[in-house]
Amino acid sequence: MRDPRIAKLAHLLVHHSCRVQKGDKVLIEVYDAGHELARALVSEIYAVGGYPHVQLHDDTLSRALLLGTSDEHMKQMARFDLVRMKEMDCYIGIRGSNNINESADVPSDKMRLKMELYNKPVHKEQRVNHTRWVILRYPNASMAQLAQMSQEAFEDFFFDVCTLDYAKMDRAMDPLVERMERTDQVRIVGPGTDLTFSIKGLPAIKCAGQFNIPDGEVFTAPVRDSVNGVITFNTASVYQGTTFENIRFEFRDGKIVDATANDTKRLNEILDTDEGARYVGEFSLGFNPYILHPMKDTLFDEKIDGSFHFTPGSAYEECNNGNSSAIHWDLVCIQRPEYGGGEIWFDGELIRKDGRFVVPDLEPLNPENLKG
Repeated sequence: MRDPRIAKLAHLLVHHSCRVQKGDKVLIEVYDAGHELARALVSEIYAVGGYPHVQLHDDTLSRALLLGTSDEHMKQMARFDLVRMKEMDCYIGIRGSNNINESADVPSDKMRLKMELYNKPVHKEQRVNHTRWVILRYPNASMAQLAQMSQEAFEDFFFDVCTLDYAKMDRAMDPLVERMERTDQVRIVGPGTDLTFSIKGLPAIKCAGQFNIPDGEVFTAPVRDSVNGVITFNTASVYQGTTFENIRFEFRDGKIVDATANDTKRLNEILDTDEGARYVGEFSLGFNPYILHPMKDTLFDEKIDGSFHFTPGSAYEECNNGNSSAIHWDLVCIQRPEYGGGEIWFDGELIRKDGRFVVPDLEPLNPENLKG
């Protein structure tokens, strides 16, 4: 018997996130786990008169391909898949990796080929900009281990997070959008962090379940050359198969001029992917009331209540600060008291302290007001 929560999630993805209409072609990509959700999506897409297309991936096969790949091979795969992506109206990506470290031993130059020659043309340039898309994880044993929970408890958490009232959250975001769009100078302070930058003239974008599930953030981008100071991230991040901890950046006129972590060598290899990788393409505030602790999964961690993320690499087209890169790496810092606290200031006004919004118009985004 199918879990009714899966049917509810499929309905949300098809109707709220992708807004699938009759005749729409929808690509469903499944990475390792998530076949049951994919079946529910196929049924829901058929019900609205759409045409589902399904692609299954296995991370162990992907690793094997990467180990022996070349420029020409990666260009071939991108060329073939780009033709298909251009035909699609909608895209749903289900990420259920059985081992988040499966690519840990893939050489950096091979990962760079994938990011530059495949991900950039197929996903960053085509899928992101020309389809109605949504990405989500799928609850499996691997994710439960990352969250340090039983699989049953994690599934309960997952469905609470993914099926909350995003329409209510969407309305509560409006004052934050307005504030960000009239702000020039931002200052962030906290343990190991004193950072300043401008967001003047750049739009603020609401994320309320249209592109990511779970969701709960408003993002913009810094003026590319305006970032100065230091930032220390207190949330571990898995990127290209490597777990990074205690990442610290020093910025000068927008550029990361010094970068350290538990694996400083690999960190700098990623930042040297191209010129834009040492500049920042996104700044975002996270406030999903059900996500409180990191689990080394960006789609969850970047939405943590009381967090912000700061992203080396490419900007999104809808908030383009001019930075282009094959990299887009969301790095998260949590500012609630149990994680060391911190403050965010807009044009000299304190708007969030220790993870809570402290100005009246933004208080509806505090957790007690978003639940239920």
